[in-house]
Amino acid sequence: MSWTDRACGIGDEAAPGLTEQLAIHRELGLGAIELRTVDGRGLHELTADALAEVAERVRAAGLVVPVVDTPIGNWSTTVATGLDAELSVLAGSAAAAHALGSRWLRVMSYPNDGRPEAEWAAESLRRMAVLTREAERLDVRLLHENCQGWAGRGPDETLRLLDHVASPALRLVFDIGNGLAYGYEATEFLGKVLPWVDHVHIKDGHRTPDGAVFTLPGRGEVEVADCVRQLEQAGYRGRYSLEPHVAHIPHLAATAGAAELAAGYRACALAFREIWETIPHD
Repeated sequence: MSWTDRACGIGDEAAPGLTEQLAIHRELGLGAIELRTVDGRGLHELTADALAEVAERVRAAGLVVPVVDTPIGNWSTTVATGLDAELSVLAGSAAAAHALGSRWLRVMSYPNDGRPEAEWAAESLRRMAVLTREAERLDVRLLHENCQGWAGRGPDETLRLLDHVASPALRLVFDIGNGLAYGYEATEFLGKVLPWVDHVHIKDGHRTPDGAVFTLPGRGEVEVADCVRQLEQAGYRGRYSLEPHVAHIPHLAATAGAAELAAGYRACALAFREIWETIPHD
């Protein structure tokens, strides 16, 4: 199976504008694009007419959108962020997903605002349960990422979240490289949560005293190939989405110029293809 059938990427890691995002994905031969922002705006912020235009442009490019990335529970929030505001973002994101022919929304589970561990856990779990019930009503599915937020701290927290919410409308996106920042090994985390993984983010890099530094897939210390092999052997047949952070890191407000952004993304895509081609596939 060709890597282009299973690989995609987050558009704004390649370019800020939709035209360039689509062109780069087409150039690479990818059949899908994960959308987070278009011209700096989240999809939940777009009007119905603007969403219809985005959907038509994606369709005309011959691409599909498997996942819409939302800011729900991410680095721009805390566990004290107003839940009504988050439910509004959920409604807008669900509308975007439906307009684009998708049902999956990427979410996280809220960074702490300084409260004790037990209180942080309880409020994160409460919020995720409320959001998931609303997702059920809106006919979308939440994909929780192992990133910012209480349940992204480790596999035990993730499993506790899934058990607490107990809904098919809450599943997982597993980011292979996030352990660089959060202190766990990717293969160990993945082994515990793999049955609930419906989407995968590709990232690689190194731990440094100043934090994670990201690099091309396969060039860092993350076991990218081992994770992909583990997923494939377990029967995972979802997509692998590039979120390399080599030239665009939203939570650090760091981004490169257009040429560097596009070149870095292309290089990451080709590096992942090299990994993909070393792994047996059905």
